[in-house]
Amino acid sequence: MLPAQGKSLAPPFLTIHPSRITSLMAEYRFKTPLSESDIRQLRVGDSVILDGIIFGIRDANMIRVFDERVAPPVDWRGAALLHTAPNVRKVGLLRDYGVRAILGKGGLSAKSAESMKKYGGCYLSVTGGAAAMETLQIEEIEKAYWEDLMPECIWQIRFKGLGPLTVGIDAHGGNLQDEVQTQAQRKAEEILRKMGV
Repeated sequence: MLPAQGKSLAPPFLTIHPSRITSLMAEYRFKTPLSESDIRQLRVGDSVILDGIIFGIRDANMIRVFDERVAPPVDWRGAALLHTAPNVRKVGLLRDYGVRAILGKGGLSAKSAESMKKYGGCYLSVTGGAAAMETLQIEEIEKAYWEDLMPECIWQIRFKGLGPLTVGIDAHGGNLQDEVQTQAQRKAEEILRKMGV
């Protein structure tokens, strides 16, 4: 039996976190579309599993939406978008289209993290190299929008149990990538100091 929408799957447990000795980490399972309250309960390091529709987006469709000013062909309010391109425009997706979650594996900029905080969004990190596993979680590719952009069209994909995904940026200003980079920089400085460099 699955817990209710947005409820923790398991009690929080202690884990090593880059900026803290211990941190509570919770597990959540959500069904899309996501609400702002769903997202605002998440914290960096939490684990998320998603069920429902997730849209695959690429550079060409972002150019159409933002540069050519063509509205998306589907309502993205509360959507989770899987970005498979480096140039996704996070601010506009959150502010103008009500997107709640962006999924990817590369992390995002500090500006994107500020937008997540301001507009109630989050970045969910996909495990690198796990694409084959994720295909097993696809129930159906329901639709391709803007097929003239193929293969960079917008894909509407129904997932069952996509994850676990790690909250990389939360709606409170937490940014796991920045925390890890800060910790790595401190460690490198410490090593160099011990080496007399």
